[in-house]
Amino acid sequence: MNQIKRVAIVGGTHGNELTGIYLVKKFDRAPELIGRSTFETITLLANPKACEIVTRYVDIDLNRCFRQEDLENPHLSSYEAQRAKEIYRIFSSKNTHLPNVIIDLHSTTSNMGLTFILASHHPFNLQLAAYLTSVYPHLKVLASTTTKNHDSPLLRSLSELGGTLEVGAVPQGVLDASLFQQTEQVVCRILDGVEAYNQGTMPAAKNPLTIYHTIGAIDYPRNENREIQAMIHPHLQSRDYQALNPGDPMFLTLDGESVFYEGKSTVYPIFINEAAYYEKGIAMCFTQKQIVSIE
Repeated sequence: MNQIKRVAIVGGTHGNELTGIYLVKKFDRAPELIGRSTFETITLLANPKACEIVTRYVDIDLNRCFRQEDLENPHLSSYEAQRAKEIYRIFSSKNTHLPNVIIDLHSTTSNMGLTFILASHHPFNLQLAAYLTSVYPHLKVLASTTTKNHDSPLLRSLSELGGTLEVGAVPQGVLDASLFQQTEQVVCRILDGVEAYNQGTMPAAKNPLTIYHTIGAIDYPRNENREIQAMIHPHLQSRDYQALNPGDPMFLTLDGESVFYEGKSTVYPIFINEAAYYEKGIAMCFTQKQIVSIE
C-alpha cells in the first residue's frame, strides 16, 4: 500500500456527543497537536446544526445516510441527507481525494470504555489496532460483519482505512474530562501510528489481537403496542464486553421477573442500554470474540 496522504478527524456526527465536537474545536484552535510530517490532517464538524442545538440529529440520523444509493438519490431532501451528500462532495471533489484514513469520534451512554471500530478488515486497520492495544491494553477492537463499504450507511464507510473511536459511558450532552483526555490521547496515538506506518517504523505486533465481531442485536421485550415491558437486568447493566452465557439473566420485567438469555452459545454484549438506541429498537448488540495473529 502507498503512503497515507491524508487523515480526517470527524466530530459531531451526532450533535449531542460532545467529546468529538469539542476535540475538533480544540484541534482547530491548535492544529499543531494533530500535525505530522508525512501526511495532512484535516478536521470536520459533521452535523453543525445538530451540534448547535445539542441533539443527536435534526431530521434523521446522519450516521445512517452514507449508502452510495442514498448519496446518489436526488429525492432525499432531509437536512442530514443533504449534509451527507455535502460531506461526500467535500471528500471527493476534484481538488482533493477521499481521506486515506477517517477517524470518526463518538461517545456512548454504554460502558464501552475505549473502543476502536474498524472501518474494514484491511491489513492496515488490523496493524493499527494491534499498535493501539499495545499502548492501551484496555482498548477494545470491534469489527462489523459488513464487509462492503458501499453497503454501509456509516460515515466511516467513506474510507476503508480507519474507523470509529467510541468512548463511554458518558451521558448525552455532557463532557467528561477523563474520557475527553483519553480520547485525545488515542487520537494523537493514531496519528503517531500513521506517521510510523509511512516511515516504515510501525512496531510489529507482539501479542495476538482480540477482535469482537458484531453478530446481531436484540430489542427490549415489548407488548403489542410496542411499549417496553422489561429493562436491562441489573446483573447485565454496564457489563459491556463481558460474557453472557445461556441461562444468564438479561432483562427484568417491570413486575420484577427475570428474563434469561436463551441463546445456545456465549456472546459478549455491547452498547448495553444505549440511550440513542431505544428509538432503533436495540437493547444491546451481540458480539463474538476472536483472537488473531497480526503479522
